[in-house]
Amino acid sequence: MEDYKEELMKVVKNLPMQPGVYKYFNDEGKIIYIGKAKKLRNRVSSYFLKQATMNRKTKRLVTEIRKIEFIVVDTEYDALLLENNLIKKNQPKYNILLKDDKTYPYICVTKERFPRVFYTRNTEDKRHKYFGPYPSLRTMNALLDLFKQLYKIRNCTYNLSEYNVAAGKYSVCLEYHINNCLGPCEGKQKEEDYQQDINQVLQILKGNLSVPKEFFTQKMEEAVSALAFEEAQQWKQKLDLLTNYQSKSLVVSPTFRECEVYAIVTDDKFAYVNFIKIMNGGIMHSESNQLTKRMDESDSELLLYAIMDFRERYSTNSRKIYTNIDLSDVIDEDERMEFSIPKIGDGKKLIQLSFKNAMYYKRERETSRGEISDKKSSYQTLLQLKNDLQLKEVPVHIECFDNSNIQGSNPVSACVVFRDGRPAKKDYRHFHVKTVEGPNDFASMEEAVYRRYRRLLDEKQKLPQLVIIDGGKGQLSSAVEALERLGLYGKLPVIGIAKKLEEIFFPEDPIPLHLSKKSRSLQLVQRLRDEAHRFGITFHRNLRSKGSIHTKLEDIPGVGPNTIKKLLTHYKTLSNIKAASVDEVADLIGQSKAQKVKDGLA
Repeated sequence: MEDYKEELMKVVKNLPMQPGVYKYFNDEGKIIYIGKAKKLRNRVSSYFLKQATMNRKTKRLVTEIRKIEFIVVDTEYDALLLENNLIKKNQPKYNILLKDDKTYPYICVTKERFPRVFYTRNTEDKRHKYFGPYPSLRTMNALLDLFKQLYKIRNCTYNLSEYNVAAGKYSVCLEYHINNCLGPCEGKQKEEDYQQDINQVLQILKGNLSVPKEFFTQKMEEAVSALAFEEAQQWKQKLDLLTNYQSKSLVVSPTFRECEVYAIVTDDKFAYVNFIKIMNGGIMHSESNQLTKRMDESDSELLLYAIMDFRERYSTNSRKIYTNIDLSDVIDEDERMEFSIPKIGDGKKLIQLSFKNAMYYKRERETSRGEISDKKSSYQTLLQLKNDLQLKEVPVHIECFDNSNIQGSNPVSACVVFRDGRPAKKDYRHFHVKTVEGPNDFASMEEAVYRRYRRLLDEKQKLPQLVIIDGGKGQLSSAVEALERLGLYGKLPVIGIAKKLEEIFFPEDPIPLHLSKKSRSLQLVQRLRDEAHRFGITFHRNLRSKGSIHTKLEDIPGVGPNTIKKLLTHYKTLSNIKAASVDEVADLIGQSKAQKVKDGLA
């Protein structure tokens, strides 16, 4: 190890005091870290001379360094660009990890005679021009729809070379006949006119709407001068479309010609950065991204890395850059980038908007990670349940039954459904027990189980991987009888859970299974049982409440629920109704019903 240190220190002592990028390699020859420096020798030597003040991760990095390489550049800004490109290419394990954006679509403008405009996720063909990426498909599709309404751009893939068109190799298609294309394949449109439209498309994609707006205005005025009012109206409609599109993105003062806005929010493991591109007073692009910390990087280091990434991907080079934190500790002033933190006015509003978007993105990512974690945890519980109960497959679909009644009154059964370890409340079912008289839990359970799976079989729906019966051997045996009648016994795993000792019973097995009280699989079974009991008892209470509320008005023939509601809302009590005269009651419900009510209450 000491030999390595000596060799490394020799390299460090000979490093130039100039801007550049350094690369650290491990003993396998892999790049493990890439950094940039204003003065290479000072920056690299700090890793070996200031270890007492280093954090744990940086110390571990230093112990793995076996080789150092460097590249000298002219300025610190050039070092920043080179560092960004090398990190993306090599993905060193100790560098900031940027969330992958390869799935985002781009708008492509092809480099060919009569160029095409379409969206793509493949940007490998460097002959063409790509604009994006677009995190929002809605934004991208809105632009493509705008182009379709403003210009007649072909969507065919023909090779429209001069020779092919002159030879009559192609003929116009349906797009020409419905006026979406002007037929360049048959030479019906001049290349100069077509290219003029494409140039305007490129200006819109770059955020410069003034060029096409001036063109449409000029054409409209020319048509008016020539008294071609119908043509002028068509140009006006295009101008209105463009103005409408611009107005939707106009959120700041038009005095903001061109600038970029960045805001960062961080936690212990991640950084969340929002980017907003302003052109001519309107938001042209907005995107948020996530960076993973690797070396306890400062917020300013993380934000600077994100800025360079966004500028490269969006091919933007605005000089004016607004941020929510100071970057002077990581980069000096450069003629190509002017950083500022606005304190008042529209600039501050933009920073607040960007910060708000970064916060929303942070919450979204945290929720997403939480859901993924919950799903993993739920699946592990289901896998444990499968092993504990010796099931053939993981029970991702579980159903649990419970009965509820008081002295046989209003007997009901409940079935709750869990999918992936979580309640699927839309699939919960109640059963009014129809064939059982008196308090008979066993017969009620048999009826509910039979009706449930008879219905699923008739509708050809998927059956659960596990059925749980709330009760001991008696309820379980009743459920088994229902499954036997349906031909499902042996095909559909079924267990019972007894409340007192939380014992798990299997059909035809007198010895119950005792799971640990801390077992996640037992806790899931208990949760299903408790949910079925809650669902059933709530329904039962509602039925009892409905049955216990009765008024003498209901016994009067010809007096319905709406009439009773009117009377009780107005008079509150039966005594008040009795005290009122027939005429007073008739003013509320009519003479005929008023007489019936007075006679019925007499």
